[in-house]
Amino acid sequence: MATLRLGDDAPDFTAQTTEGELTFHDWKGDGWAVLFSHPADFTPVCTTELGRVAQLKDEWAARNTKVLAVSVDALEDHTAWKSDIEEVSGAAVTYPIVADQDREVAELYDMIHPGAGDTSPVRSVFLIDPAGKVRLSLTYPKSAGRNFDEILRALDALQVNDAGPFSTPVDWKVGERIIVAPTVTTEDARARFKGVEVVKPYLRYAEAPSA
Repeated sequence: MATLRLGDDAPDFTAQTTEGELTFHDWKGDGWAVLFSHPADFTPVCTTELGRVAQLKDEWAARNTKVLAVSVDALEDHTAWKSDIEEVSGAAVTYPIVADQDREVAELYDMIHPGAGDTSPVRSVFLIDPAGKVRLSLTYPKSAGRNFDEILRALDALQVNDAGPFSTPVDWKVGERIIVAPTVTTEDARARFKGVEVVKPYLRYAEAPSA
């Protein structure tokens, strides 16, 4: 299929994983999901990445978000590799790893890129919202490990965006000021939000809404 665009429906699939068979949409439920691919098991960069995702277990849960890893290796390889990941990271791998040997998921999400050296996936990331829409996608080459702190930050930004007529400025982090959408007048913004500051007619900051 064509490359997924922001706002597209995230394709559904049924797959075998280290946590049993799952159907993606049913498994995701009404929360958020992070779907990310890694090129191969028993490889150095992937070991550090999956370990970092395991370390962030409580952070994902706090954001009502599930994580799902994908590679084209076999289920028995995933299961054997988990002990290495847990030893290196010091964290239990409690999220599923899809055994995508037929490359169904990799092809649905365009994770295999021509010229990347073989038929394994590159490092793709998709953030999928409660409605099942693709809200963010990132693609890293096989040689560069991802920054999952940034993926968490982007997830936070998307959840704040959905909380009202807000966007977030450069390098925004939780607790910092948000930007009021241009569709809201300054008068209305001051009535609805705290700490409204007009920098330019089109750039108005306000305090982020409390959870």
